[in-house]
Formats: sequence, C-alpha cells, structure tokens
Amino acid sequence: MTYLFAITLSLIFLLGCTAGVTKDGLGSAGNAKNIDQDSKITAPIEGNSMKIRIGSKTFNATLFDNATAAAFKTMLPLTLKMEELNGNEKKYDFPTGLPIAPFDPRTISSGDLMVWGSNTLVLFYKSFPTPYSYTKLGRIDDPAGLQAAVGTGNVTVTFELG
Repeated sequence: MTYLFAITLSLIFLLGCTAGVTKDGLGSAGNAKNIDQDSKITAPIEGNSMKIRIGSKTFNATLFDNATAAAFKTMLPLTLKMEELNGNEKKYDFPTGLPIAPFDPRTISSGDLMVWGSNTLVLFYKSFPTPYSYTKLGRIDDPAGLQAAVGTGNVTVTFELG
C-alpha cells in the first residue's frame, strides 16, 4: 500500500511539473527538460547515480533510496536556473511539491542535495550548522570545486541520470 501511494504521488508530481516544462531544442543540455524561471535519511543504492553539470564542470552524485528521490528521478534530465541564497546554497522552486520526510540534519555539508518545504530543491555548496528541517534527496560524491563552479550568483544546473 505504501509503495502504491509513493508511485501515485510521483505520478501526480510528474504530471504537475510537465505542465511548465518546455523544450528549446538540444542546446548545451542535450535532451534535458528545461524549466526556465529567474524522508528519512537512507543509504545510497546502486543504480541511483546522477551527474550534476554546472558550466564545464560535472559532479558525480548519488540519489538516496526514498520516495523524494524516486519522484525526482522520474523528472530527469532537468536543466534548472537555480537562484543564489544565503551565500551557501542554490535553490529552485518547483511548481508542485515532492513527497517529503523532513528531518533536522543539524549540519549541512557541501554537496548535500535536499528539499526544503515540499517544493524547494536546494544544492548546498558550503557546510554550516542549521536549525531548519529538510528532506534528504542525494549527495555529490566529491564536492571539491563545487563552490567555484556555482559562483556567487544565479546558475544553470543540469541534473541527469548517469
């Protein structure tokens, strides 16, 4: 029953997100979907490899085994214009929410990929303590060079399976 509920939520989310998705040709993002706008922690599992491209830099990442990551995975590939926030993260607000299981991580690590609320995708490029709750989505395997790659302003980021 829980599995069916997760699949149903994923499909509802996917249908809601595709309403705002446009294709603008292949461009530099290949066949990625382009969205143009200025759980509990579990171990990563095999088959949840992802690539995160920022400019000419590509980072290997791993999605966690939870309903949030499963819903996100159905949306890939995605190219998003992520906004700078707080000098430590890039964020993107989806038009509809993902299934969530928030927890208090107490400390954010560079390379963490999480969801705040139910619809804000957050890529952290600095480590810091936090009082906020997030849903764990995945993690960049080796975040060395991430801060330089994202820069200080808004940035275009491509997420794809790999």
